[in-house]
Amino acid sequence: MARKNPMETIGHSREAKVSTPTPRLEIRNLRRRFGDRDVVDDVSLTIMPGHVTCLLGPSGCGKSTTLRMIAGVEMQDSGEIYVDGDLVCDTVFRIPPERRHIGLMFQDFALFPHMSVADNVAFGLKGSKDEKRTRVEELLRKVGLYRAIDEFPHVLSGGEQQRIALVRALAPRPRIMLMDEPFSGLDNRLRDDIRDETLSVLKEEDTAVLLVTHEPEEAMRMADEIALMRDGRIVQQGAPYNIYNAPLDKAAVSFFSDINAIRGKSQGALTDTPFGHFLTPGVADGAEVDIVVRPQHLKLDFDRAGKGPLPTMTDGTAARGVVERARFMGNESLVEFRMDYDGSIMKAIVPNVFLPSVGTPLWLTIRRDRCFVFPAKD
Repeated sequence: MARKNPMETIGHSREAKVSTPTPRLEIRNLRRRFGDRDVVDDVSLTIMPGHVTCLLGPSGCGKSTTLRMIAGVEMQDSGEIYVDGDLVCDTVFRIPPERRHIGLMFQDFALFPHMSVADNVAFGLKGSKDEKRTRVEELLRKVGLYRAIDEFPHVLSGGEQQRIALVRALAPRPRIMLMDEPFSGLDNRLRDDIRDETLSVLKEEDTAVLLVTHEPEEAMRMADEIALMRDGRIVQQGAPYNIYNAPLDKAAVSFFSDINAIRGKSQGALTDTPFGHFLTPGVADGAEVDIVVRPQHLKLDFDRAGKGPLPTMTDGTAARGVVERARFMGNESLVEFRMDYDGSIMKAIVPNVFLPSVGTPLWLTIRRDRCFVFPAKD
C-alpha cells in the first residue's frame, strides 16, 4: 500500500481547520407585504462583529420595516434571520424580541423622565446592585457624562440625552445594535460630534450595527458598508468609496449629490454631445444614453470674445453657458448656467468664493474620468 506524503497530510489538516467567520447578523431573503405592495422584497444582509452597515434609502423604501423584522416587532412573510449563526426567526420558528440580544436606538430617545440617569442606563441590566452600578459608571465615563449620573433627563441637553439613550441600549451588551435615524433630532452643529462618539463606543463594544438613514452624508461618515435600498429592494451594496465612485445607475448617483445629465444617442460605440464624443461601448446603435457628471467635476473657463479653451483629451470640448444664478455655500460656490446649445440648466460647484454676475458667459468642460454613462430610462 502506498504511503501518504506527510506534508500532504499536514496540508489537509491545516485546510480543515480554516473556517469562515460567522456573521453576527445574517438575514436571508426577507419579504414583507402590506396589501398589494411588497414593502420589503427579498432583502439579504450579513454584518460581522464590530462592523457598521448602513441601510440607506429614501423615505418609504422599506428600511424601518426591515429593522422591525430583525428586532422581532414585525413578522416577515418569508425569509430567515440568524444571530451568530443561530436561527432566531423564520415563518414557523420565532424567538421573542427580548431574547434576541438586540439593542434598539431610535430618534425618540424614550428616556424615563421619573428615573435618574443611572436608573435609566441600568433599566435593562441583570445582576447585583453593585454589578449594575459598575456597568453604568463604565459607560457614562465612556461618553463623558459620569457627572450626570444622579441627574434627571430633563436637565440634560438633546445631545446629552442622546448619549444616555446610546449607553442604555449598550448596557446589556447586545450582540447587535439597530439604529433608526437616531441623530435626526439633533442640532446640525452637534450631530457630527455625537455620530463620531457613538461610532467609537460601538466599535469598542464590538457590536454589529445596522443603521437606517436617508442621509447619504451620515452613511458615508459612519458605515463600513452601505446597502442602498429602493422600492423594498437592496439595489447596490459595498464600501462607501465604491458605492459613491461606481454607482449602479443614474438614480444612485443623484441620491448622493446633485447631478448634471446630458442625453445623447450612441452610434458606433460613441455618443456625440456639445462637450465632444464620449465612449459608449456595448450600447446598441441608436440607443439613448445619459452621461452623468457631478457639479464639482465641471471646470470653468472665461469667454474670450466668443471663444473658449481648446479641446483636450482629459476635458473634451468646451460648451458655453450664461450664468443664471450664483450662491456662496460656505466652503464653496454653486453656479447655475443656462447652456447655449439647448437652454438646459447645468450646475457647477467651485471651491471658495466665486460669484460671477447673472448673464456672464463662461465655458464649461467635463472631466472624462469623472463621468458615468447609463442607458436612458426616461
